[in-house]
Parts: sequence; structure tokens; C-alpha cells
Amino acid sequence: MDIGSPYEVDDDAANDVKELFIAASKHDLNSLPILLRTHSASLLDPESGRSLLHTAIAGARPTKEAFHQIQEHDNNHVNGDDSGGDADDAAGETVKLLLQNGAIWNDLDKNNETPGCLALRLGLRDLYNLMVDAGVRSEVLLGRLEGYEELNDEDSDEGSSQLPAPGPSTVSPQAIDTTSTDANEDTANIPQTVVHPPSPKATDQQPNLPTYLSTPLSFQPDRILDSSSNGVMMSWETSLMSKTASLLAPAPSQRILNIGHGMGIIDTHFQSTSPKTHHIVEAHPDVLRRMREQGWYEKEGVVVHEGRWQDVLPKLLEVEANTEGEAESVMFDAIYFDTFAEPYSALRTFFEDFVIGLLDDGGRWGFFNGMGADRQVCYDVYTKVVELDLFEAGWEVEWTEVKVPNLEESGEWEGVKRPYWRVGEYRLPICRFVG
Repeated sequence: MDIGSPYEVDDDAANDVKELFIAASKHDLNSLPILLRTHSASLLDPESGRSLLHTAIAGARPTKEAFHQIQEHDNNHVNGDDSGGDADDAAGETVKLLLQNGAIWNDLDKNNETPGCLALRLGLRDLYNLMVDAGVRSEVLLGRLEGYEELNDEDSDEGSSQLPAPGPSTVSPQAIDTTSTDANEDTANIPQTVVHPPSPKATDQQPNLPTYLSTPLSFQPDRILDSSSNGVMMSWETSLMSKTASLLAPAPSQRILNIGHGMGIIDTHFQSTSPKTHHIVEAHPDVLRRMREQGWYEKEGVVVHEGRWQDVLPKLLEVEANTEGEAESVMFDAIYFDTFAEPYSALRTFFEDFVIGLLDDGGRWGFFNGMGADRQVCYDVYTKVVELDLFEAGWEVEWTEVKVPNLEESGEWEGVKRPYWRVGEYRLPICRFVG
């Protein structure tokens, strides 16, 4: 491990950094706290790209009981199940110590693995759970700080509060002063980048909504792609939409609201239940044009709202007079939300500010739960984050697990710029009012 030259430090400091990585790999809880007084817990090995967390997890060994358990469940844990094992206590304490000193939960090494990915692959369940919990703490904290930033940023330029694009967070080696000799220096205060939950169907370029709405779409029999070949919606989602529709609207004659028509998969399932009313909000002009061609505007009970849901829903919330002259607002028994090119904060605004005024007593609502689904650890983190945010907003959520086949093996991603789904189970959310 040639850790010295990229940091431009003297030989003694380089040796200290080597000792730091060795201490992490051996779970040396005597040396590690001392070394962390003068060195950042977010250092990376320039050869492998591994962080101290990667190193500590790679050096872990499962207990004897866990080893036999792993042998019995030799499935590589692609679905994030609980059939893994436990590492020795020293490994767990080392991971906790590194996290307490500012180690970053989702650094990517040169194998494109986060520390959590590595723990999952090695079958170290307890260390994997530590990484998931660290990710949840980081994302929840970011959500809180984001709110404060918005309050204090009234005079900034429009658009300056855009969220960072999803991706691994790292600290540049050159930005870290490994030569510090101040034993009291708080290395946990070294600036770090934390990652906010991505949009349900995140893309490499993270197109914003105005860009997406102004670019043409490609409609193919099994998919819709944007101008950059990002998957907007694909037919492999049909089983997920069918199950969602059956849970949201299990009976006929219900009042349904769907936000985001796309290929019309879930709207077709909703129509099969003979709803009393069926409102659809869609913003992309190409999708709207295709809806006209397919006769959606003429279907009985269907009301198509053209435009962004942020503009449409406030109008639905306005109190209107019914045929008897009494005041009433538009209410629904089932609501579904599946948009593209929007960050998680849009979904959070939706369930914090709008659903409560649109969903009738006893109603249910859901959303496409695809945040972080390009890797298991991120999917587990963001599922917990959204569950916490839902509860805080007054919603309880029931998860139904739906198996998803290996989409790469079946060739689903051919012609798509970036796969947005790589986990083995979909967690289908059905939300109701708490209590």
C-alpha cells in the first residue's frame, strides 16, 4: 500500500498513515484512537481506493457459528436478507470508532463497492447493519440541515439550493493535513460531503425537471427513454405496478389519483377496477400526446390534468361547490406517485403538504420506491430514511416485498444508459394515516 506520495507528507507522517490502515485492518483498539487524534478517519488508500472502513471490514472474520450459518446460506446476499453472520466484537467496535471520528459511510473503492457493499458480500451481517445505520443517520442529518439552509438562503440566486447529484462522497487526500501534531484536533470536524437520497429513477446526469420536460422522449414497446437514453419507465415494472394497484384499490368504484402516467402501466390496472373517478396528472408533452392517441382523454371517469403536479394539486385542494351548492373539495380513496427527474425532496413535499388534503378517511397512497436501488446498501438506507420521514409527517407505511428477477441477465438494460435497479426485492409501500 503506497500511501505516502499522494499526500505530500514526510516519511514519518506517511508511516503513521500506514500504521493507521494496519491498525484498522487488525482492529487494534489500543493504537487506533491515538492515531485518529492526528489523522482523518476518511483517508483513502490511493491504490485500492479503500477507506479505513473498507479496511476494517475486509479484516473481519465471522464467528464460528456465523461461519457455518454463511455456508448454509451461500447466496451472496443479493437480496439483503438477514442470513449472514456476525463478526468478532473487535471488528464492530473498530467500525463504530471510525464512524464516530468522521469516516464516510458510502465511499466507493476501485471495485465500486462501499464499505456496506463489502460487508454484504462477505456475509458480515452485523457490520452491514452498522453501515446501514450510519447511512440513515447521515441522510437524516442532511435532511435537517437542508431545511436550515433553505431558511437562511432567502437572498441567494434562484436554484442555488439544488441538491447534489447522488454518488459516493469522498474527501480529497490533498485536502487532509496528515502532518498535524495537535493531539486535541477534532478530526470529526473535517468537512465531508453527504449524499441525499436520489430520485426514484436516478440518472448519471441527474436531469432536472425543466430539462426533462423540454426534451423529446423515445417510446418503444417495452420502455420509454429520454434523450440521453435514461430509462423513464420500463415494462419490467409491470408486476410491481399490478401488485401496487391491487393493494391501493382493491375494490371497484373508488376515486383514484395517479401522478405520472409514463407508459400507462398502473393507470391501465386502475382502469380494470372500474373506478368511480380516475384523475391522472402528467407534465411531459410527448406523454400527453401519446395519451390522446391511445384514447385516455375519452375513457369514462378519466380526468387528465396537464402540467406539473406542483401546479395542479393546489387547484384540486381548492374548495369547490357541488351540484347542490354545498362546499366540497376533491377527495380520493387511492393515490399513487411516480415521477421522473425529481429529487427525494419533491416526494417529501408531496406527502408532507398535499396528500393529507387529498386522501379521504380510510384511504391509501403509495409511490414508486426505487431510491438507491442500484446497490443494496443504499436501498436499505433510503427505505429507512423515507419511513422515518413518513412517520414524522403522520403516515404509517406497510411494506410488501416483491421479488425482482435479475434484469441484467435478462438483457433488460440493453440500450439503457444506466441501470436504475440492481437489487433482488422491491419494497412496495402502502401508506395510511397514523392511527
